[in-house]
Amino acid sequence: MTITGRLTADATVNTTKDERKVVNFSVAINDTYKPKGGERVQVTTYCNCSYWISEKVAQYLKKATLVELTGRIYVTPYVSKSGEPKASLNCHVSAIKFLAWPKEVEVIGKPAEAEETAAANGDDIPF
Repeated sequence: MTITGRLTADATVNTTKDERKVVNFSVAINDTYKPKGGERVQVTTYCNCSYWISEKVAQYLKKATLVELTGRIYVTPYVSKSGEPKASLNCHVSAIKFLAWPKEVEVIGKPAEAEETAAANGDDIPF
């Protein structure tokens, strides 16, 4: 499954008990629709993501970066502290495609996917 969204914060690298590294981040997926006879409505869905392939990608996953993610999406049910049933949307990411960088963030170096995407679109990457 493929989703497109903006990172809500910089990615973090965590280490599991068995010394494996995982990159964790969250994306906001914005969608709009217009009900018949009504005004346009914007809906934002948040998805918690984990990327196990390489922790080096974390340096590029900065807040507000627009990414296209491919992976397995699943829901995790839980009970809140107040006893209310809730659920979180999660994704085990297998591929990341960088679509746009936030203007405030300086990225040192660049992943190959960003360079290829920009070249295909005729964009000039500013670094």
